[in-house]
Amino acid sequence: MSKKDMILRTPLLVRFCHVFIVILFIITALSGLSLFFPSIKAFGLVLGTPQLVRELHPFLGGIVFILLMFMLVRLAHHNIPNWDDIRWMKHIKSIISGKEPEDIPIGKYNAGQKVLFWCIMSLITVLMITGLIMWRRYFAEYFSIEIIRIAIFFHSLAAIGLILLIIGHAYMAFWVKGSIKGMINGHVSRAWARKNHSKWYHDEMKKIYIAEQEAENKSNQKENNSHKKLA
Repeated sequence: MSKKDMILRTPLLVRFCHVFIVILFIITALSGLSLFFPSIKAFGLVLGTPQLVRELHPFLGGIVFILLMFMLVRLAHHNIPNWDDIRWMKHIKSIISGKEPEDIPIGKYNAGQKVLFWCIMSLITVLMITGLIMWRRYFAEYFSIEIIRIAIFFHSLAAIGLILLIIGHAYMAFWVKGSIKGMINGHVSRAWARKNHSKWYHDEMKKIYIAEQEAENKSNQKENNSHKKLA
């Protein structure tokens, strides 16, 4: 497929950030599970000894939080809910069955992706706050035992919730054909964009048309200036 038939969906910097988040999240999740469930301590082997896991887990979690905050800054404006999202949600049963309505204009992300985005950002924030309260080496001494226990409880719930959301996110990426390829190379076909994100597709095509018109005008202007000089 030629480049003219493709649209940039995910910039290079966002793609790199996404890859690092995936790798670090898997390591952090496995190490966290090994701390919470001693019976599966083998999960912690990705970082080494149990002592090393306890030392590195909070730092890795902090890095994941920072990377997700970067994604929040870059992608939040694409995930603002609108009235079309409500219409999309009303057809959720038919969408799950693969019969997505074509008359609903969908931006860069659909309503389901927006819900997932804000849930992930909310849960990582809960994990960060509760994690800091639990961090014995630096912060735990400033809080009472009761507060620390509450923090552990909500940290555990948020961690399980986030793991389930990430699994769901991965499943949906494989379910919608073309999504994985678009994340790897950053581009999607115009046909894919028109089918899955019609509003975003039309907005991008408008930008491409304007850019092509400006380039053509500049080319014509240079050509006219050249003719004037020759004359």
